[in-house]
Amino acid sequence: MQQFGQFPTTNQVDDIVAVALSEQEFENLRQLVYDRFGIHLASEKRTMVTVRLQKVLRKMGMKSFHEYYEYLIKSPSNEPLIEFANHITTNHTFFFREKEHFDYLVKHILPEISEHLKQRHEMDFRLWCAGCSSGEEAYMLAMLMMEFWGADYSRWKAGVLATDISEKALGIGMEGVYPDERINLLPQEYKTKYFQRVANNEWKVKPALHKEVTFRKLNLMNPTFPFKRQFHVIFCRNVMIYFDKPTRDALIRRFYDNLVPGGYLFIGHSETIDRAQSAFQYIMPALYRKPL
Repeated sequence: MQQFGQFPTTNQVDDIVAVALSEQEFENLRQLVYDRFGIHLASEKRTMVTVRLQKVLRKMGMKSFHEYYEYLIKSPSNEPLIEFANHITTNHTFFFREKEHFDYLVKHILPEISEHLKQRHEMDFRLWCAGCSSGEEAYMLAMLMMEFWGADYSRWKAGVLATDISEKALGIGMEGVYPDERINLLPQEYKTKYFQRVANNEWKVKPALHKEVTFRKLNLMNPTFPFKRQFHVIFCRNVMIYFDKPTRDALIRRFYDNLVPGGYLFIGHSETIDRAQSAFQYIMPALYRKPL
């Protein structure tokens, strides 16, 4: 990995802050993040990228965006590129985000699918949290399933598969420690039952919940997914907002292929599926179903 010298002097910092992002440098970065992650940076995002990356260049002691680009493409690890993607996207999550989705899952989908599986003597419910970030959504889904089935939960082969491209985000999820502001929307009984306070402003997921979420690294841009069985429910919310239409359409087709007939796909409220191009059935805003 490329090594950098001491932290730059004040004069060097001033030089870095003032450096411009040339059209060619922006194009190089834009093409790189599109090829690796499907993230589409429109031309008007150039100023935003410049502003957000100034601190990165300053921290790393770099004097040009070309130097930063060379660092990204030559790094033996994907993490620097993932960090770049995180800098240019807004990645904000917390427990109970977009609560109406969770309400619909508990009131309609879990009763429907669990009854169907019981009739077939199958106690295997598969849920995938794609683009799980630091794990809040995945743990939220696991809590809801544990609450729904209650004492019968142990009879089910359930749990949540949580995937993301970022090893850093996955590390936070696997550690399962979150500050107050991330869980302040949780009902108090959930906090008491599933979390323990480990510091004045931090909470740690209890082992009983922690073991119900499996974290794995996965790039959603892979042409195929390595799953042997289809899922009953897929959550992929506020991930596709950074993709262009061809990338979104291709990913939606892969989600469709990886759902059982009658399975459900949740997306973000700022995202849509082109119903003229997709076989998904529209259920409600940001919720779609694969026909039986």
